[in-house]
Amino acid sequence: MWEYTDKVNDHFRNPRNVGAVENPDGDGLAGSLACGDALRLTFKLDGEKKICEAKFQTFGCASAIASSSALTEMLIGKTIEEAEEITNKEIIEYLGDLPKQKVHCSVMGREALEAAIYNYRTGKTLDRKLDGEVICHCFGATDKEIEKAVREHQLTSAEEVTDAIKAGGGCGQCIPEIEAIIGKVIGEEKTKTESKPKLTQLQKIKLIEETIDRQVRPILRRDGGDLELHDVDGDHVLVKFVGACVSCPVSSVTLKDVVESQLREAISEDIVVEAV
Repeated sequence: MWEYTDKVNDHFRNPRNVGAVENPDGDGLAGSLACGDALRLTFKLDGEKKICEAKFQTFGCASAIASSSALTEMLIGKTIEEAEEITNKEIIEYLGDLPKQKVHCSVMGREALEAAIYNYRTGKTLDRKLDGEVICHCFGATDKEIEKAVREHQLTSAEEVTDAIKAGGGCGQCIPEIEAIIGKVIGEEKTKTESKPKLTQLQKIKLIEETIDRQVRPILRRDGGDLELHDVDGDHVLVKFVGACVSCPVSSVTLKDVVESQLREAISEDIVVEAV
């Protein structure tokens, strides 16, 4: 018997927004019936391009139902850009926690959201092609998928990997390979930490400015855009888009995939960039 919070029990027993949105603007599917869990998420936008309706259909356990219900509540009232910032950790926090063995249910919610947003932007169904070598044949998890989960959630054991993405939860023959991937990631992260000297706040700000000037600004200016450094608070960096970037529909992608990734590579993996 799992120990669920009152909020998880509430969303399981009284799920919100069950069903499918009629003529949705976004429609995404995640999971697989073969693996025991599946989730379809649909949403519709209002005249202000904010999500006014979000519904789900799921096949899964109490945690899957509660996570899906919570996600729809979190989505309503948000823009697409705000919605794609929602993480599976925030879904868990919204519910007041989930048993560690059920974390994968919140991950499935995040994946369904990504698929629905992709469908909204392209009109196509997101094809989650296998990327890398399949390590866990029971659940179809690849080495790159496992490595991504280890990095994002700072996992340190095969058991935690199973809790997060199910890999290793079947026959168990892939456990040694999963442990090898964990060891590789931990070793790489340790090397990064040791190779980068600790910076004072003044040194960090100067390095951020130099990185933006040298590696970020030229990319943005090619498309008529630019950005300004607004503030730096520890590892929290605030920037302001100007020019063509202000109205660019993929500015949130640029923020993470260009600005944040460049600063993380040059300064620290803990850097978080937000637009003002």
